[in-house]
Amino acid sequence: MNTVFVTGGGRGIGLEFITQFLQDDWRVIATARTITPALAKLQTRYPDQLRVLLLDITDWPKVAALGQTIADERIDLLINNAGFYGGERQQLGRTDVAIWLQTLAADTIAPIKVVEALLSHLKPGAKIATLSSKMGSIEDNHSGGAYHYRSAKAGLNAALKSLALDLAPRHTVILLHPGWVQTDMGGPGASVTAAESVAGMRRVIHQTQPSESGNFFNYDGTPIPW
Repeated sequence: MNTVFVTGGGRGIGLEFITQFLQDDWRVIATARTITPALAKLQTRYPDQLRVLLLDITDWPKVAALGQTIADERIDLLINNAGFYGGERQQLGRTDVAIWLQTLAADTIAPIKVVEALLSHLKPGAKIATLSSKMGSIEDNHSGGAYHYRSAKAGLNAALKSLALDLAPRHTVILLHPGWVQTDMGGPGASVTAAESVAGMRRVIHQTQPSESGNFFNYDGTPIPW
Protein backbone atom coordinates (compact mmCIF):
# COMPACT_ATOMS: atom_id res chain seq x y z
CA MET A 1 0.00 0.00 0.00
CA ASN A 2 1.36 3.42 -0.98
CA THR A 3 1.60 6.16 1.63
CA VAL A 4 0.90 9.87 1.18
CA PHE A 5 1.65 12.59 3.73
CA VAL A 6 -0.67 15.63 3.49
CA THR A 7 -0.44 18.87 5.48
CA GLY A 8 -3.49 21.00 6.20
CA GLY A 9 -5.97 18.14 6.06
CA GLY A 10 -8.74 19.51 8.24
CA ARG A 11 -10.84 21.06 5.50
CA GLY A 12 -11.00 22.24 1.90
CA ILE A 13 -8.45 20.98 -0.58
CA GLY A 14 -6.45 19.05 2.02
CA LEU A 15 -9.53 17.16 3.18
CA GLU A 16 -10.39 16.34 -0.44
CA PHE A 17 -6.87 15.01 -1.05
CA ILE A 18 -7.27 12.74 1.98
CA THR A 19 -10.69 11.55 0.85
CA GLN A 20 -9.63 10.69 -2.68
CA PHE A 21 -6.45 8.89 -1.62
CA LEU A 22 -8.33 6.85 0.97
CA GLN A 23 -10.91 5.87 -1.64
CA ASP A 24 -8.04 4.65 -3.83
CA ASP A 25 -6.65 2.48 -1.01
CA TRP A 26 -3.66 4.63 -0.06
CA ARG A 27 -2.44 4.92 3.49
CA VAL A 28 -2.73 8.57 4.51
CA ILE A 29 -0.81 10.48 7.17
CA ALA A 30 -2.32 13.92 7.56
CA THR A 31 -1.71 16.96 9.69
CA ALA A 32 -4.41 19.32 10.91
CA ARG A 33 -4.62 22.03 13.52
CA THR A 34 -7.88 20.52 14.82
CA ILE A 35 -9.94 17.41 14.17
CA THR A 36 -12.84 18.78 12.17
CA PRO A 37 -16.13 16.83 12.00
CA ALA A 38 -15.41 15.84 8.39
CA LEU A 39 -11.95 14.58 9.29
CA ALA A 40 -13.34 12.69 12.29
CA LYS A 41 -15.80 10.91 9.98
CA LEU A 42 -12.94 9.77 7.77
CA GLN A 43 -11.03 8.51 10.82
CA THR A 44 -14.05 6.44 11.79
CA ARG A 45 -14.54 5.09 8.27
CA TYR A 46 -10.85 4.33 7.59
CA PRO A 47 -9.33 3.53 11.01
CA ASP A 48 -6.52 1.42 9.56
CA GLN A 49 -5.64 3.71 6.65
CA LEU A 50 -5.75 7.21 8.12
CA ARG A 51 -3.41 8.62 10.75
CA VAL A 52 -3.95 12.24 11.82
CA LEU A 53 -1.30 14.34 13.55
CA LEU A 54 -2.35 17.54 15.29
CA LEU A 55 0.06 20.18 14.03
CA ASP A 56 0.37 23.87 13.30
CA ILE A 57 2.91 23.95 10.47
CA THR A 58 4.55 27.06 11.95
CA ASP A 59 5.23 25.33 15.27
CA TRP A 60 8.88 24.79 14.36
CA PRO A 61 9.87 22.39 17.19
CA LYS A 62 6.92 20.11 16.38
CA VAL A 63 7.63 20.28 12.66
CA ALA A 64 11.28 19.39 13.30
CA ALA A 65 10.11 16.38 15.33
CA LEU A 66 7.88 14.99 12.57
CA GLY A 67 10.42 12.35 11.63
CA GLN A 68 10.44 11.01 15.17
CA THR A 69 6.66 11.30 15.40
CA ILE A 70 5.99 9.06 12.41
CA ALA A 71 8.74 6.64 13.48
CA ASP A 72 9.28 3.96 10.81
CA GLU A 73 6.68 5.20 8.31
CA ARG A 74 7.90 5.43 4.71
CA ILE A 75 6.37 7.96 2.32
CA ASP A 76 5.70 7.65 -1.43
CA LEU A 77 4.25 11.15 -1.86
CA LEU A 78 4.49 14.32 0.22
CA ILE A 79 1.87 17.02 -0.40
CA ASN A 80 2.49 20.43 1.14
CA ASN A 81 -1.06 21.77 1.14
CA ALA A 82 -1.36 23.86 4.31
CA GLY A 83 -1.17 27.60 3.86
CA PHE A 84 -2.50 31.02 4.86
CA TYR A 85 -4.01 33.69 2.64
CA GLY A 86 -2.73 36.62 4.67
CA GLY A 87 -5.90 38.43 5.63
CA GLU A 88 -8.07 40.93 3.78
CA ARG A 89 -5.98 44.00 4.58
CA GLN A 90 -2.99 43.59 2.28
CA GLN A 91 -3.34 46.40 -0.22
CA LEU A 92 -0.79 49.20 -0.58
CA GLY A 93 -0.96 51.40 2.50
CA ARG A 94 -2.79 48.72 4.49
CA THR A 95 -0.15 45.99 4.83
CA ASP A 96 0.36 44.53 8.29
CA VAL A 97 3.90 43.45 9.20
CA ALA A 98 2.83 40.86 11.77
CA ILE A 99 0.35 39.19 9.40
CA TRP A 100 2.80 39.44 6.50
CA LEU A 101 5.42 37.58 8.54
CA GLN A 102 2.81 35.01 9.53
CA THR A 103 1.99 34.49 5.85
CA LEU A 104 5.64 34.07 4.92
CA ALA A 105 6.09 31.58 7.75
CA ALA A 106 3.15 29.42 6.69
CA ASP A 107 3.43 29.67 2.91
CA THR A 108 7.16 30.01 2.23
CA ILE A 109 9.13 28.59 5.15
CA ALA A 110 6.92 25.80 6.47
CA PRO A 111 6.88 23.64 3.31
CA ILE A 112 10.68 23.54 3.28
CA LYS A 113 10.85 22.74 6.99
CA VAL A 114 8.36 19.89 6.50
CA VAL A 115 10.51 18.46 3.71
CA GLU A 116 13.63 18.75 5.86
CA ALA A 117 11.90 16.91 8.71
CA LEU A 118 10.59 14.09 6.52
CA LEU A 119 13.39 13.72 3.98
CA SER A 120 14.83 10.58 5.50
CA HIS A 121 11.35 8.98 5.41
CA LEU A 122 10.84 9.50 1.67
CA LYS A 123 11.17 6.35 -0.39
CA PRO A 124 13.55 6.40 -3.37
CA GLY A 125 11.73 8.14 -6.21
CA ALA A 126 9.11 9.67 -3.92
CA LYS A 127 7.49 12.85 -5.21
CA ILE A 128 7.01 16.17 -3.41
CA ALA A 129 4.05 18.29 -4.55
CA THR A 130 3.49 21.73 -3.06
CA LEU A 131 0.45 23.93 -3.55
CA SER A 132 1.38 27.38 -4.74
CA SER A 133 -0.82 29.88 -6.60
CA LYS A 134 -0.91 31.84 -9.84
CA MET A 135 -0.79 34.83 -7.51
CA GLY A 136 2.83 33.90 -6.87
CA SER A 137 3.63 34.22 -10.57
CA ILE A 138 5.37 37.52 -11.31
CA GLU A 139 4.61 37.29 -15.02
CA ASP A 140 0.94 36.57 -14.37
CA ASN A 141 0.46 39.53 -12.00
CA HIS A 142 -1.75 41.98 -13.88
CA SER A 143 -3.77 43.41 -10.97
CA GLY A 144 -1.32 44.24 -8.17
CA GLY A 145 -2.25 44.18 -4.48
CA ALA A 146 -2.31 41.12 -2.21
CA TYR A 147 1.21 41.93 -1.01
CA HIS A 148 1.32 39.34 1.79
CA TYR A 149 0.09 36.42 -0.26
CA ARG A 150 1.78 37.20 -3.58
CA SER A 151 5.21 37.66 -2.03
CA ALA A 152 4.86 34.52 0.11
CA LYS A 153 3.92 32.34 -2.85
CA ALA A 154 6.62 33.88 -5.06
CA GLY A 155 9.13 33.09 -2.32
CA LEU A 156 7.76 29.55 -2.14
CA ASN A 157 8.24 29.13 -5.89
CA ALA A 158 11.88 30.20 -5.62
CA ALA A 159 12.51 27.92 -2.64
CA LEU A 160 10.94 24.89 -4.31
CA LYS A 161 12.96 25.45 -7.48
CA SER A 162 16.09 25.20 -5.34
CA LEU A 163 14.68 22.12 -3.62
CA ALA A 164 14.13 20.44 -6.99
CA LEU A 165 17.75 21.05 -7.94
CA ASP A 166 19.08 19.91 -4.56
CA LEU A 167 17.06 16.67 -4.54
CA ALA A 168 17.61 15.65 -8.17
CA PRO A 169 17.63 12.88 -9.24
CA ARG A 170 16.36 11.26 -6.03
CA HIS A 171 12.99 12.99 -5.88
CA THR A 172 10.66 14.84 -8.25
CA VAL A 173 9.49 18.22 -6.93
CA ILE A 174 6.57 20.14 -8.48
CA LEU A 175 4.50 23.22 -7.70
CA LEU A 176 0.75 23.20 -8.30
CA HIS A 177 -1.90 25.88 -8.72
CA PRO A 178 -5.22 24.35 -7.60
CA GLY A 179 -7.37 26.83 -9.52
CA TRP A 180 -10.01 29.08 -8.01
CA VAL A 181 -11.59 26.48 -5.75
CA GLN A 182 -14.90 26.43 -3.91
CA THR A 183 -13.49 26.36 -0.37
CA ASP A 184 -13.64 28.69 2.63
CA MET A 185 -10.77 30.66 1.05
CA GLY A 186 -12.05 30.62 -2.53
CA GLY A 187 -15.69 31.21 -1.66
CA PRO A 188 -18.88 29.72 -3.13
CA GLY A 189 -18.53 31.68 -6.38
CA ALA A 190 -15.24 29.98 -7.32
CA SER A 191 -15.12 28.21 -10.67
CA VAL A 192 -13.74 24.80 -9.64
CA THR A 193 -14.95 22.30 -7.06
CA ALA A 194 -12.49 20.82 -4.60
CA ALA A 195 -13.10 17.38 -6.09
CA GLU A 196 -12.30 18.60 -9.63
CA SER A 197 -9.20 20.46 -8.49
CA VAL A 198 -7.79 17.58 -6.49
CA ALA A 199 -8.54 15.00 -9.19
CA GLY A 200 -6.68 17.20 -11.66
CA MET A 201 -3.71 17.74 -9.40
CA ARG A 202 -3.47 14.04 -8.69
CA ARG A 203 -3.28 13.36 -12.43
CA VAL A 204 -0.53 15.95 -12.81
CA ILE A 205 1.41 14.44 -9.89
CA HIS A 206 1.08 10.95 -11.33
CA GLN A 207 2.11 11.98 -14.84
CA THR A 208 5.04 14.25 -13.93
CA GLN A 209 8.41 12.81 -14.91
CA PRO A 210 11.74 13.41 -13.12
CA SER A 211 12.81 15.60 -16.06
CA GLU A 212 9.96 17.97 -15.16
CA SER A 213 11.07 18.44 -11.57
CA GLY A 214 11.03 22.08 -10.51
CA ASN A 215 8.16 23.03 -12.80
CA PHE A 216 4.97 24.93 -11.95
CA PHE A 217 1.65 23.51 -13.20
CA ASN A 218 -2.02 24.41 -13.18
CA TYR A 219 -4.36 21.71 -11.85
CA ASP A 220 -5.17 20.77 -15.46
CA GLY A 221 -1.50 20.23 -16.30
CA THR A 222 -0.93 23.54 -18.11
CA PRO A 223 2.49 25.05 -17.31
CA ILE A 224 2.41 28.34 -15.38
CA PRO A 225 5.07 31.03 -15.97
CA TRP A 226 7.22 32.19 -13.09
